[in-house]
Amino acid sequence: MMPFGGMAARVERDRLRAEGLGEHNNAIKYLNQDYEVLKQQCIESGTLFRDPQFPAGPSALGFKELGPHSSKTRGVEWKRPSELVDDPQFIVGGATRTDICQGALGDCWLLAAIGSLTLNEDLLHRVVPHGQSFQEDYAGIFHFQIWQFGEWVDVVVDDQLPTKDGELLFVHSAECTEFWSALLEKAYAKLNGCYESLSGGSTTEGFEDFTGGVAEMYDLKRPPRNMGSIIRKALERGSLLGCSIDITSAFDMEAVTFKKLVKGHAYSVTAFRDVNYRGQQEQLIRIRNPWGQVEWTGAWSDGSAEWNNIDPDEREELQLKMEDGEFWLEICNLTPDALTKDELSRWHIQVFEGTWRRGSTAGGCRNHPATFWINPQFKIKLLEEDDDPGDDEVACSFLVALMQKHRRRERRVGGDMHTIGFAVYEVPEEAQGMQNVHLKKDFFLRNQSRARSETFINLREVSNQIRLPPGEYIIVPSTFEPHKEADFVLRVFTEKQSDTAELDEEISADLADEEEITEDDIEDSFKNMFQQLAGEDMEISVFELRTILNRVISRHKDLKTDGFSMDSCRNMVNLMDKDGSARLGLVEFQILWNKIRSWLTIFRQYDLDKSGSMSSYEMRMALESAGFKLNNKLHQVVVARYADDDMGVDFDNFVCCLLKLETMFRFFRSMDPEGTGTAVMNLSEWLLLTMCG
Repeated sequence: MMPFGGMAARVERDRLRAEGLGEHNNAIKYLNQDYEVLKQQCIESGTLFRDPQFPAGPSALGFKELGPHSSKTRGVEWKRPSELVDDPQFIVGGATRTDICQGALGDCWLLAAIGSLTLNEDLLHRVVPHGQSFQEDYAGIFHFQIWQFGEWVDVVVDDQLPTKDGELLFVHSAECTEFWSALLEKAYAKLNGCYESLSGGSTTEGFEDFTGGVAEMYDLKRPPRNMGSIIRKALERGSLLGCSIDITSAFDMEAVTFKKLVKGHAYSVTAFRDVNYRGQQEQLIRIRNPWGQVEWTGAWSDGSAEWNNIDPDEREELQLKMEDGEFWLEICNLTPDALTKDELSRWHIQVFEGTWRRGSTAGGCRNHPATFWINPQFKIKLLEEDDDPGDDEVACSFLVALMQKHRRRERRVGGDMHTIGFAVYEVPEEAQGMQNVHLKKDFFLRNQSRARSETFINLREVSNQIRLPPGEYIIVPSTFEPHKEADFVLRVFTEKQSDTAELDEEISADLADEEEITEDDIEDSFKNMFQQLAGEDMEISVFELRTILNRVISRHKDLKTDGFSMDSCRNMVNLMDKDGSARLGLVEFQILWNKIRSWLTIFRQYDLDKSGSMSSYEMRMALESAGFKLNNKLHQVVVARYADDDMGVDFDNFVCCLLKLETMFRFFRSMDPEGTGTAVMNLSEWLLLTMCG
């Protein structure tokens, strides 16, 4: 349940975003650290910056393989570059792909992305701001700008780096005096909690975090016919490219093949060329190993015979640009389109933030029809077909990219990437243009998806390009299994303008007029029962109410319940008590009794498996049957408050939830008699509401 302060913070953040905060020219100061202010404070005080938010020490290194008791971290010392070399430099002769050599950390995926970043100077200096050095105004502080889940953040680090035996432990430059790549790696580690959180991953993560772009993956077992054109176009547009060889088991990880390719290892793609080879056009791709060593020894490797069969001038040009640790190869597994140049991009972008929460919005994939429908849903209305439809087919192109947030940080407590994907459904023609209502289980039982992610996979992001006829469609992002919790970002890129919105219920309550009954309306048998229960004072206290309700509920053997607690009975008395006596009279008890009988009928109707308790998603349908429509955030609050650890809701909690909802809706309406949707209350009214609720 989000506390009030957290909700207020989110509202404020949404307001600032609307004003441009989070765009690259107005990056969010990560952890509220202002680089310019901190640097000036250090210069004025004559001290070197020490980062209190990411202090040099064991916790910054890791938690398991790099934890405090690991042999890998024994003897690690944190040193500033000036303690390692006489004349440290931030960048020597411009940042190049040879500045990045992997250290003792398995983050080749990140280093391959950094290596590709150096090929595009404009992109590089968005991430690595100009004007940083170890000479002019040096204060031991540096900063980098990194895209994170829809917004750019400015990350500050000090220049204390982990070393062992006098050498950098992790990424380092072939130029031993150069430190920009090591500091960028540290900034990325800070974002993700520690260095060890960077171990293992997909190059697309780095590509996207350095560009704000969107990645697409290609399996070269089934490459598109125009693979060469795709690669050439991506490079021309300044996109970042990488490739890797799949592994079939953990034993394959970083195994070196006969011709010196490394399995499970990320390479950056650095060039693509067509050459005339023995009278035919041959396509060559140059890729680089972040290790800076272990080179390909097959065709087109250094000194291979293939070079003798192309034009000498072309051979000289190509071979002059080769570096240690990189080579020419004819395949590429992965090509992300970074969409970096506005003049070349035709895409329109919509970004949504969402959450999967156990019991309320984490329904799992389509294999789980009972819960799939509770996942967040997003409607996209495709209004115009593409300018160049191809194959004479009237269609609209769009790309869906689903990204889970902050999962690397969860590694410290045993978490990791969830297996995620999405499905796309067509809204029936008769329902198009209707109100944006969260679709229920029956819709998904009756309708097949029109498109979906190619696979559910445990990567940070899955994406897929889709072509469908103009119309309205529903995108349902999900984890593979139900009840997996995470925050996510859904990005929808369309060639033409489109309308996109999250489907969510408009909060409402269909409340019957409050019963106006008198003692004369109450049957004698009920009066006699009440008199026996209430005693001479003819009022029921909290204690007496608990005894009555638990006696009655015990007779219903089909209901699973621990019985009504003192707290729940106290809430009932507080919420039903009209005269402030903290006790229930005959009429008040009759109204409460009528409600409980009505809600018992609903409870039994939606206890679909007749287990005696409802699941949290059955409760969602039951609340709507009782007249309450709640949005996803409110369902999360309800589940957190009224469901047990197994996401079950027993009868007494169901009753308490309905009483609470009804009372809150009635109170709000009393404060908003004109139905404006806004209520104003003074402090006394607020305290009465919250203290009694």
